[in-house]
Amino acid sequence: MHLLQTLFTISMVAWFLTEILYKNMLKSGKEDKKDKDKSTLNILWMAIPFSIAASVAVSYMTKFPMTEGAWILYAGEACILIGIVFRFIIIRSLGKYFTVDVTIKQDHKIKKEGFYKYLRHPSYAFSLLTSLGLGIYLNNWVSLLLAFLPPFIAFAYRIKIEEEALVEQFGEEYLEYRKETKKLIPFIY
Repeated sequence: MHLLQTLFTISMVAWFLTEILYKNMLKSGKEDKKDKDKSTLNILWMAIPFSIAASVAVSYMTKFPMTEGAWILYAGEACILIGIVFRFIIIRSLGKYFTVDVTIKQDHKIKKEGFYKYLRHPSYAFSLLTSLGLGIYLNNWVSLLLAFLPPFIAFAYRIKIEEEALVEQFGEEYLEYRKETKKLIPFIY
């Protein structure tokens, strides 16, 4: 169990550090159309740290366990690790087109392969999986809600803003792509 707690601590630090690196290294450039963000990045940077702090604090203050089995810790940690790793892979696959602020690059193209064949926002989906994993790991129903809902609401707002910018830029091509894919969960939503 001590090994799992150490892995949890390391994964939480890795999650935090990767998000800081993304925020500082993957901003839009001077020549990009970057007036589209509408503070979504700031909202995410308020929602996610709040959700982490609140869910962890609540897990210490209340006891509303989802289960008595230790397996839930492993399931939560698996979600955290999968979320971190796959978000990194997706960000790498987008290359120069990934920015932390809602931006349209000059030579922007709609990516439709890989994860993007099924989801329009796989990076957000895996970030949310990490948040969900945190709530599961904490094994507390209230913590689960606090870990997941604030980031989900912030990402839902960001998706709305981002898709408005993509429709404005790509018109019918993006509307068709939107009909063929789901936002965050393959085949469901």
